[in-house]
Amino acid sequence: MKFVYDDGGRKEAGFKGDTGDCFCRAVAIAAQLPYKEVYERINQIAKGERLGRKKKTRSHARTGVFKYTRKKLLQELGWEWTPTMQVGQGCKVHLRKDELPRGRLVVSLSKHSLAVVDGVAHDTYPDDIGGTRCVYGYWKKV
Repeated sequence: MKFVYDDGGRKEAGFKGDTGDCFCRAVAIAAQLPYKEVYERINQIAKGERLGRKKKTRSHARTGVFKYTRKKLLQELGWEWTPTMQVGQGCKVHLRKDELPRGRLVVSLSKHSLAVVDGVAHDTYPDDIGGTRCVYGYWKKV
């Protein structure tokens, strides 16, 4: 899969350094929204997350976003989830141009998210594009 370096507007928004903001970047790129707007909305939605014995922290756009907040944000934007892997099924879809649909996608991988636009990976590093990485599912605008 072809790779394009893209920070989603993070540097332009005044943010510095490296961090775990892959979901925020992916949404900003795929939805063509300002990075700061996506960043603030993620953190606002995260305030509604419940904490418990196992879940001691809330999502944060800078350090990681839990499923509840990812789902709520993308549904608000009118995007639909397509799972590509089921428990015990094994990997059926890989991070390859010929295995993903055309269009603007937010792709979910193991411990990472990235934007794929018409078969081109948009991210800050190219190590996820070798064609063997398993895709858990993707969000696409309806």
